[in-house]
Parts: sequence; C-alpha cells; structure tokens
Amino acid sequence: MTVTNSNRRENGLPGWWDWLQRPIHIAPLITFRILFGGMMLASIIRFWLNGWITELYVEPSFYFTYLGFEWVHPLGYTGMHLLFTIMAISSLLILLGLFYRPAAVLFFLTFTYVELIDSTNYLNHYYFVSLISFLLIWLPANRYWALDVVFFPRIRREQVPLWTVGLIRLQLGMVYFFAGIAKLHPDWLLNAMPLRIWLPAKTHLPLIGPFLYEPWVAYFFSWFGAIYDLGIAFFLINRKTRPVAYFFVLAFHLATAVFFPGIGMFPYIMIVSSFIFFSSNFHAGIFKSLEPIFSPFITEANFKVYSLRPITQKFFLTVFSLYFILQVIIPFRYLLYPGHLFWNEEGFRFSWRVMLMEKSGIAYFYIKEPATGKTYEINNREFLTPLQEKMMSTQPDMMIRYAHHLAAVYAGRGLKEPAVYAESYVSLNGERSRLYLDSTVNLAKQVVGWKHYTWVLPYIKTEQ
Repeated sequence: MTVTNSNRRENGLPGWWDWLQRPIHIAPLITFRILFGGMMLASIIRFWLNGWITELYVEPSFYFTYLGFEWVHPLGYTGMHLLFTIMAISSLLILLGLFYRPAAVLFFLTFTYVELIDSTNYLNHYYFVSLISFLLIWLPANRYWALDVVFFPRIRREQVPLWTVGLIRLQLGMVYFFAGIAKLHPDWLLNAMPLRIWLPAKTHLPLIGPFLYEPWVAYFFSWFGAIYDLGIAFFLINRKTRPVAYFFVLAFHLATAVFFPGIGMFPYIMIVSSFIFFSSNFHAGIFKSLEPIFSPFITEANFKVYSLRPITQKFFLTVFSLYFILQVIIPFRYLLYPGHLFWNEEGFRFSWRVMLMEKSGIAYFYIKEPATGKTYEINNREFLTPLQEKMMSTQPDMMIRYAHHLAAVYAGRGLKEPAVYAESYVSLNGERSRLYLDSTVNLAKQVVGWKHYTWVLPYIKTEQ
C-alpha cells in the first residue's frame, strides 16, 4: 500500500516520517539478524560449557531480585537448562530466519527472564541484548535470505523503509553516546581512574606491557575512550568516514578484550553490531556474492517495499517514540538522587556506565534479638556465593535485600523480630577504605524502593 504525503498528514503522521519511510535495501537488517543470532548462539553454548548455568542459577540459595520483579525466580536445575535450551534454539531460528517472529519473542522473553533472576549478574551487554531482541520482534528481518522466505515466498521483500534499519542504528548510537557522557567525570578524565589501577596489572602483555606503568598511558586511554564513545556513531553514519571509523571500532574493542578479558562477550557484540552502519548497498553486495553458493534457497525477487497500514504506522511511531524517550531518561535518573553516584550507586544500572570505577568492600552482618539482647555474627558464605558477596558488599539495594532475607531466616529459626545491622567498609578508585553504612540502623526495617538511602554515609574524598 502506498501512502501519499497528504494522506500521512491527514492521518496525523509527522512530516519527518516521510523521510524515515524512504525505501532502502533490506540487506543491513538481514546481516544484523544473522550475526546477532550467531553471536547469541555462541554465547549460550559458551555459558553452558563453562558450567555457569548451574553456578549462577542453580547453586545459590538466595537471589537478589530487581525491584518490581520479585516474582522472577530460578527454575531449578532441569528448568534452567530447559530455559537455556529454548534460548539456544530460538537464537538458531533467528539466525536461520525460520519461524522468525515467534523465535524473536521467545528469545527476548527467555533471555530477559534469566537476566532478571539475580542483579549480581548484571552486565551492560546483557541489558543491550534484551533491548535489541525486543526491537527485532517488530522488524521484518525474515523477508530476505531466510528460511521463512523459502517456505512462504510471497513474504519476500528486498526493500524496507529506512526506519527498520534506523532503529537498531539509533539504539547502538545511544549506547555509545551515553557511555561517552558517563566518561565526562573528573575521576575518569582528570585522575585517569580506574585505568591507573587496572593497566599496571597487564604489564605481562607483549610490546605494550612495559609502558602500562606510565601514568600518561592511562590518561591517553581515558581521554581516547571518552572521545571515541562520544563520536564513533557520528563517524560510522557518515559514508566518508565510515571505513576509518570501523577500523577504530575493531581496534578499540579488540584492545578492550585483550586488556580486560573478564568483560566477556561485550567487545565482540559491539564489533558485530556496529557492522549495521555500513550502507545498504555494501550489505547487498555481500549477499550478491554469496548467491551462487546458496542459489537453491533463493526465491525469485519481489521488488515490493515492505510497508505498514497507516494505523499500524501510528502504533509503531507511538511505541518507538516512547521507547526512545525512556532510553534518554533512564541514564539520567541518577540526577534525582543526592550524593556521589559511584558511592551510592542510585541510578547506576541501565545507564551505560561501562568500567568506570574500581570499587571493593567488605560487609559484616549481625543479627540481634531485641527481647534478649543476644547478637549473632553472620557467616555470609552460608547464604551467598563469592560473587554475590562481592557485589552485595558495595551496593546498598542488595544490602537491604540481604538484610531482609537474614531477618526472615532467623525469624524462622525462632528469633523474635530479629534486627539486622551491618558494618561495611568500601574503597572507591584506589582511595583509603572507609565506613560505608550507618551501623546503628536496623536494615531489616528499611524499605526496598526508589527513595534515597539515607543510611549510606556521605562520600568524602580521601587521599589515594
């Protein structure tokens, strides 16, 4: 169906929507679908083979749920492995473009469910994968070079509106840009922290290793990282600067993978995802060169442009406008809280703050029975895994959840209205460790919510 400019105006669609409806070759969307599906399948297999399903989602006796998602629970050994099996199959189906829409929905639901089980496992790229998988549900990424087209040739399309590819480019660009804004921080730019702590530990690396003790190297990487994140999306979208910009994408993320292998799949996901910035003609050329190999699976060309009815366009425009407004608001919600962001970590997650601080701590918890005055020191390893204890010891919202859990456990053991107190010491970016919480506050009585945690002691910068 062709919708004229006047019809769009009559239907309440803005003028710039015409530009986003401009037809382009579908190839960038197909390349992204194949690479994303393959990357997710490889990641799930890697997760399974390393035993992380059992380690992270079966063995713990307690999980730090997200506010509003307390109903999300692990499903036991069999259930979690079945969930990852469904996730793996759906990622394979996305790669192949077979039953694409149901597969995209399944992958989004299963992956996000797993992500919501325990906040101690939060990583920025897990959040990114959930967002991208949500977007893929709505995009026609199975209309070309997909098994769905083999079985249903009538759905084949070689052209799609610009917005279908633009959504992913915008999402990726926002990740980079907000990561750059997050680096405009005195510790990162003026003190080169935490790179001045981390880089000297990599002096065993060939060639560059001996230089990593030098402070100027940490400053160089800090400033380069900020400039890179702020500008890379703009250089990728520009045809003239795109090849050089993608070279920097490769260099930056491969260097990150070498220096910080603990960051996992994030560098490779960004390398693969950034490929979508290349032009539709570039991607179309790749598929054209592969046609002789896959000719039995290629149906006859259909030059119709993928289009939506006006009412569906309005729906999509509303949904994605709200979606990206939230994507702008969420990284800045920390401004609603007083105090030092890295210290309190209120509004820290879901804001693309990648590797910006070195924070460590230790927390001692005590149970007190008011009626008798008896006090018991808690052995955290009785209730938490080493990873959970490490993450909990520096994050206030986790401390409250843990305190509530301890109160419930000891109430079940016969203590009357047990109070929970904590003595916690935290070091931020190499500074001297200092008391983190008001140790006189009964954490079992504190509410898990969006309000500022007044029982976290204020941050006072100390000499390193």
